[in-house]
Amino acid sequence: MATRSGLLKWYPEFFDKYGAFTVFDLLVDYIKSGRIKLDKSRFPMRATYHDPCNYGRKSEEKFGHGYYDEARFVLDNCLEDWVELFPTRANDFCCGGGGGALLTPYQDARVHYARRKMEQIKRTGAELLVLPCHSCHGQIKAVKETYGMPDLEVKYLWEVVAEALVIE
Repeated sequence: MATRSGLLKWYPEFFDKYGAFTVFDLLVDYIKSGRIKLDKSRFPMRATYHDPCNYGRKSEEKFGHGYYDEARFVLDNCLEDWVELFPTRANDFCCGGGGGALLTPYQDARVHYARRKMEQIKRTGAELLVLPCHSCHGQIKAVKETYGMPDLEVKYLWEVVAEALVIE
């Protein structure tokens, strides 16, 4: 995502020659063009979406575009019942796993920093958390039991799309 945005900003000729897409762009294009069909009934539970720092506010700050609407468009096409976290988008809480924190020896600090995110998720009543970021995915899966949410499913955005695919 940042690579694409940086290339677009600093080397726009790259796109004329090679083309490049974020997973967000690709999924939106596949859905809008009808290249893929999705079945919302595959996810009967309530879901929510986490806006990762890097794909949202950091991308917006560095490259002028935060990836907020694209993921929501995809979710609208994959899920019957999904709700927003509050606050959301650029004001969403960090999960505490960014900047490589998941791989550091500071586990107690990382778990502590996750508390606001986990409380935020819990308030939605969601059984499924969808997100696009590898660091956030690992962090949430690592701390969910600590915060009394062992049954919370955590899935990547493209994983939800793959599971909602209609194969004819």
